[in-house]
Amino acid sequence: MRTETPAEQLLYATVRIETEGYNSNEKGAGTAFIFSLEGEQGTFLCLVTNKHVIKGAKVGRFFFTQRRNNEPDVGDRFDIVIDNFEQSWYGHPNPEIDVAAMPLVPLLEAIKQQGNDVFFRSLSQTLIPSEDQLAELDALEEVLFVGYPSGIYDTANLLPVFRRGITATPIQIDYEGKPIFLVDASVFPGSSGSPVLIYNLGGYTSRRGFTVGTRVFFLGIIAQVVYREEQGSLEFANIPTTLVPIVRTREMIDLGVVFKASTVVETVKGLLFTLEKGREKNRQANKRI
Repeated sequence: MRTETPAEQLLYATVRIETEGYNSNEKGAGTAFIFSLEGEQGTFLCLVTNKHVIKGAKVGRFFFTQRRNNEPDVGDRFDIVIDNFEQSWYGHPNPEIDVAAMPLVPLLEAIKQQGNDVFFRSLSQTLIPSEDQLAELDALEEVLFVGYPSGIYDTANLLPVFRRGITATPIQIDYEGKPIFLVDASVFPGSSGSPVLIYNLGGYTSRRGFTVGTRVFFLGIIAQVVYREEQGSLEFANIPTTLVPIVRTREMIDLGVVFKASTVVETVKGLLFTLEKGREKNRQANKRI
C-alpha cells in the first residue's frame, strides 16, 4: 500500500491502546496518535491520548506495523507491552483537561534493539491552524477523525477506521469558556483519543467561495460524548473505554467533545519540561559523585 496522500499517512499516525487494570477483569481500549513538536533540540515525538483512557491501567498494549523497504508491511504487526502503564504518561496539569502524552523515542529505540523497525507517521504541530487561518474557518466545517470506535479496526491489515462529522460549535470559540468545541458525529467507545482534523483534498469551500487546493488542519482530540439522561437532561461524560457489555439508561445524542490542539501542545511542552528537569537533576547528581 502506498502512503502518498495525507489520508493514507493518517492511517499510520494512530495506535490502538488496550489496557488491563489492577483487577484482571478491568479491560479497556482507546486511541492514541503520534504527535511531533519542533523545539530547540529538534523534533520531539510522543504519543497522545486522554487521561481517562489510561487511568487505573496497570498494563498497556499497543502495536505498530512493521516497516519494509521504507514502506508499511501491511498486516505484519509488532506488539508492545508496558507495565505501570498509567505512570508512563504525563497528564495536562489542569485536571479538567483530559489530555496525556508519552515520549515515543525510547519505545522506538527499544524496538530497534530487538532488531525490528516499525512504520509510522506523525501529526505535526505545523498542521495546527494559525490565528489567521482559524479566523478564515466558518462556523460550520466538515471534520474527520480516525481511531478504533467500539474496538473496530481492520485486524488483518492493522488499519484504523475513518469517521466524518461537522462542527457543532465554532472552532474559534471556547465552548462554555473551556478549550473545547463540539462536533456532530457518531462518537463511540474506543474513539477516545482520536485526532480530529479538517481534511479537504483538491478543493474546499471557504468564506470567499470555492478554493482549489488541499487543506489539512489538526484541530484537537476527542475526549467526551454528550448523553441524554432518561429525564431529558444533558450530561457530559468521558467516552467509555470498557470492552465489557453493560446496560445503560443514558442515550448518546451524537455530540462529541473535542479538546483543542492548543491543549495537546501544552501537554507535550509540559512533558518536555518535566523530562528536562529530570535530566538536569541527574546531571547535578553526577557532579556530586
